[in-house]
Amino acid sequence: MLLQEAMEAARRAPARGRVADYIPALAQADPTAFGMAIATVDGAVFGAGDWEHPFSIQSVSKLFTLALALALADGGDELWRGVGREPSGNPFNSLVQLESENGIPRNPFINAGALVVTDRLLKLTGDAVGAVRDFLRAESGNPAVAVDDSVASSEAQHGHRNAAMAHFMASYGNLRNPVDSVLAHYYAHCAIEASCRDLALAGLFLARHGTRADGSRLLSRSEAKRINAVLLTCGTYDAAGEFAYRVGLPGKSGVGGGVLAVLPGRGTVCVWGPGLDAAGNSVLGVAALDALTTATGWSVF
Repeated sequence: MLLQEAMEAARRAPARGRVADYIPALAQADPTAFGMAIATVDGAVFGAGDWEHPFSIQSVSKLFTLALALALADGGDELWRGVGREPSGNPFNSLVQLESENGIPRNPFINAGALVVTDRLLKLTGDAVGAVRDFLRAESGNPAVAVDDSVASSEAQHGHRNAAMAHFMASYGNLRNPVDSVLAHYYAHCAIEASCRDLALAGLFLARHGTRADGSRLLSRSEAKRINAVLLTCGTYDAAGEFAYRVGLPGKSGVGGGVLAVLPGRGTVCVWGPGLDAAGNSVLGVAALDALTTATGWSVF
């Protein structure tokens, strides 16, 4: 009932946004699709609308690359020397700050920062995209979670700006692997397809303060807190302040239309609506999360 009411409230707003078309494969998404799921810390999941329909998770994958890289790194100090933790104030694919800041991206959730994190995860595992895919499969219980090769190929063919950022950071010594390998793994983990159900379940380790579905610890409580903090300040591109104001939860969006939000100690909420605003966030998704947290009082504030 809560999910349906939140979705209905979002549908009453006049704005719908535009489906991402700078990646041609994403332009084929149904602009009327809309789904929402809640997963609780004990693993129960509830959904409404198109909540079990898989979609391209795009930048939502970046929170998983970061978590896995931190889990495998020795304390994460080396990773944080290569990427900051501050809001950028610029679009997610901007190159503006890289030159003035010596090839160090502002945070791990803009494209440049995610390339650095992917590079470190590739160095740690030898297979960054495989690590993310396998984690999503394990936490969601869905072995069908996989890369959509057509989307990955479309991103690679139109990823000139990402390639420019990667080469620029490599010129400063901020990538450890060949640029082409980093880009291939980055495009592939962004092109993973999963549903609201899958992502809500997979994100529960952040609501459980770092603990996975099987009870093992992925991150320390402090590390989980820190990821949630960076999600709150940087997870929705250069509209993170507006998202915090309206929704009041740590969250990560993607240009495939997904938004995954964390309720620490309680659960996760994932919403999908392919129509995007100017910053690249789902219009219906943010409106539905706004309606949900307003009605329930669920917030970190």
